[in-house]
Amino acid sequence: PGRGRGGCPAAREPPECGAVVQHIARYRGGDARCWGRRDGGVYLRLDAPPWLGGRETGARDAAADVTLLPPVEPTKIVCVGLNYRDHIAESGTAVPGGGDVPAEPLLFLKPPSAVIADGEAIRYPPGVERLDPEAELAVVVGRRARAVPLAAALEHVAGYTCFNDVSARNYQRRDGQWTRAKGFDTFAPLGPWVAVGLDPGALEVRCRVNGRERQHGNTADLVHPVAALLAFVSGIMTLEPGDVIATGTPAGVAPVVPGDVVEIEIGGIGVLTNRVEGAPA
Repeated sequence: PGRGRGGCPAAREPPECGAVVQHIARYRGGDARCWGRRDGGVYLRLDAPPWLGGRETGARDAAADVTLLPPVEPTKIVCVGLNYRDHIAESGTAVPGGGDVPAEPLLFLKPPSAVIADGEAIRYPPGVERLDPEAELAVVVGRRARAVPLAAALEHVAGYTCFNDVSARNYQRRDGQWTRAKGFDTFAPLGPWVAVGLDPGALEVRCRVNGRERQHGNTADLVHPVAALLAFVSGIMTLEPGDVIATGTPAGVAPVVPGDVVEIEIGGIGVLTNRVEGAPA
């Protein structure tokens, strides 16, 4: 499990405590691209991810000898805005339709080209005046989902991973819609692996920059929880295996600069780490 989780916390104990949670990684070992189940310092190689029927092949790869890849290759990344009350308050964003929280999930998309893995660099694009990381729980879809009823929504989930909704604030405010602000290459760090068997109901979500905590929330405080999001989104668009729903960010967003190291940590999953670097000339 990730750093900072020497055991289940005494306060706000997450429902996954005591459950068997598997960490499924996608990685490069030599010239091969592989799937593997994390087991201490090794990955037990799979012939496919478990949500697609994958089985262990008998091969083992030392964690020190592999390079992690993004844990999935989504056809789409569906993001949810204004899904924590404290973030709504700090952002000052008007809630569509009025009220304290959105009556329905507020959606936007990130392109698959924005995805990077744990350890890869977030590029600071020319023209960006403020770059903010946002810590989020990401839902990984395990099987095709179309107009899924709420009661069956979690049956379509493969697992969960860490997500960083990197955002160019000056473009977000200037454009009035968020495609450019959220869609640059490297603006969707994802990983380090998919946690299978995790209960998403009360997971601690943190963002640290250079080791100092910026954000700290809990998925128990989501305005629209995971099952509701999957049911809602699948009523609009068909979700394919490997697609991602990013569930929103808690309060505490603040800018980063080149050289900063951003860590997104979620209880039961682990830590996604990416360094911010200046864009090439």
